[in-house]
Amino acid sequence: MFRKEKAVIIGGGISGKLAARVLSDFFQEVLIIERDQEPEGPFPRKGAPQGEHIHALLHAGEAGLESLFPGITEKFYSSGAIKINSTKDLAWFHHGVWKLRFDGEFSTILQTRPHLEWHIDQYIKSIPNVTVQYNQVVRDYICKETENIIAGVEVVDGSGHAENILADLVVDASGASSITSKWLEKREIHIPDKKAKIGLSYISKTFQLAKNEDRDWAIKIVYPNPPVEKMGGTISKVEGNRYLVTINGYHNVINEKEALLNDKSFLELAKKLPKLDIYQEIKDAPPLTGTSIYRVPQITWRQFQKVNLPDGLLLIGDTICRIDPVFGQGMSIAVLEALALQRLFQKSDHSIKKITTTFHKKAAKIISPIWNMVIIEDFRYPETTGKKPLGLFIQQWYAKNIFLISSQDQHVYNSLFKVMNLIHSMTTLMHPRILKTVLKRTFLK
Repeated sequence: MFRKEKAVIIGGGISGKLAARVLSDFFQEVLIIERDQEPEGPFPRKGAPQGEHIHALLHAGEAGLESLFPGITEKFYSSGAIKINSTKDLAWFHHGVWKLRFDGEFSTILQTRPHLEWHIDQYIKSIPNVTVQYNQVVRDYICKETENIIAGVEVVDGSGHAENILADLVVDASGASSITSKWLEKREIHIPDKKAKIGLSYISKTFQLAKNEDRDWAIKIVYPNPPVEKMGGTISKVEGNRYLVTINGYHNVINEKEALLNDKSFLELAKKLPKLDIYQEIKDAPPLTGTSIYRVPQITWRQFQKVNLPDGLLLIGDTICRIDPVFGQGMSIAVLEALALQRLFQKSDHSIKKITTTFHKKAAKIISPIWNMVIIEDFRYPETTGKKPLGLFIQQWYAKNIFLISSQDQHVYNSLFKVMNLIHSMTTLMHPRILKTVLKRTFLK
């Protein structure tokens, strides 16, 4: 089995912990460098401001997480996470219609991101050859310039004390504002990328809802019907018998200063959604938290697979691709990347250079269809800027038909559900039976 001495991971978020779990099987020592303080429980942390908003673990991500951390799904449930039937307990208003609801074959976990991350953190701490250094920042890479090798990192703690840490492999899991991009740019190494400006704002608040026997859902999504509508919202039951509400708006449609004024301002925002369902649920409900905000001005996919990176450097998670969080795919992409990395180390006796180069190509193959799926929807707004995919109009037309048919046809919705949960590829929706249904709707309606 591939066995090297030391791997250093920059960033102790979800993608960093996933990488640590994988590398712990192949390195004698794995060290995570984390800028935040050590967490004291399942609470939001400064380094993950998006943690106070609704998160989703798609089915592919859930299955992958369980394979990496056996038993973690049961730990989620035993500590309060909610298990629902994915197509029965979800009420979803999408592109102007309510999705069909039925007792399907899949279940979904409803929980806050801090709750999920806390359990991953506890698992990581149980791995004997993984350690975490908190309150530390990676200031620079240690690079053997003539050999083009990353040999470690320079770390600075809260008191300003600097330390050099040598490693066989350095993994950058620090996210969209990572050190790597800036480091490469300084060396005039251009990173090709794809970008789209979406001007997205997330506004969230947690409520205590009164019991209601008529409440037949555990999560309700009100999605905007673009391009006319730009605001959507989700209300989801989470651990502790609480309900987390996130309102999102594209292209700066939300007045953030106004939304943060007081509790009434949040209610006024909920009134502006395409349906009043969420407002009706929270208008008399006591809030349990303040209002939090998170911004995603643009989404970016840095195509590191096209760059001749130094030996000993690997990128993962948001460091490679920060995708539109409305579709809930970010965490699951990180899980799929971790699984790809695991398979490479399991099957390969190649050098680290060969493994990292191959990994970045595989990560691109994971991201590409998901990026395309997301960008098709983001470009329904004329204000979205960026390079449009080929055949955009046709793809949008076809997708819109699938969305609308999903309000009536169980087979079509189930197929869409599997695609959106990264279980099946987009080609599933081109099956002759589905294609025939779309054409029939178009020409015979």
